[in-house]
Order: sequence, then C-alpha cells, then structure tokens
Amino acid sequence: MRKMKRRPLHPGKIIKEDYLKPLNMTITGLASVLDVSRKTLSKLINERGTVSPDMALRLSRAFDTSPEFWFNLQKNCDLWKAENASREWQKVKPLSPQLLHIEA
Repeated sequence: MRKMKRRPLHPGKIIKEDYLKPLNMTITGLASVLDVSRKTLSKLINERGTVSPDMALRLSRAFDTSPEFWFNLQKNCDLWKAENASREWQKVKPLSPQLLHIEA
C-alpha cells in the first residue's frame, strides 16, 4: 500500500484559492450560484464539511469540471485522515489466495 506522506489539499481550499479569490466572489455569492445554504458552503470552504455526490455535481456544473475531480479530492483527504487517525487498520492480516477456499 502506498502511504501518502503529506496531507492532501481539501476541496474547500481548492474552491477558496482557485475559484473564490480569482473570481472575487463571496461564500454567499457562490452559495447562491450553487443553490446551497451559505452555512453548507462555509463548512466546506473552512474544511469542516465534505463533498457529497450532490455537491460534486453542483461544483462540476458551476466550474466546468468533472464531479469525479471533486470526489477524488475528497476521497484523498478522507483516506489520509483515516490512515493517520488510527493504526487499528494495520492489525488486519493480508489474505493469501491459497487460504481462500470458495465453495461453489
């Protein structure tokens, strides 16, 4: 398994730095364009919220990107967080194909 050394960029940071600032747009203005509440978008921008499938579709439409782009950013953050929050997952032993006996 490949270990991510540094924390990936949160989608909220991308929205803030690559879209809001260059467009000179406020969170309220973008929330209106996306047709979501200001609170929902603010949580995402401030890295306290996540990109849902619905939000990925809205962002992709607004910024002419793919929903997968936004979902992948979120997935990378979630995996990094899970990998670094606990070591419990490392207790799982890898399975060997010889050990698997699938009966038909």
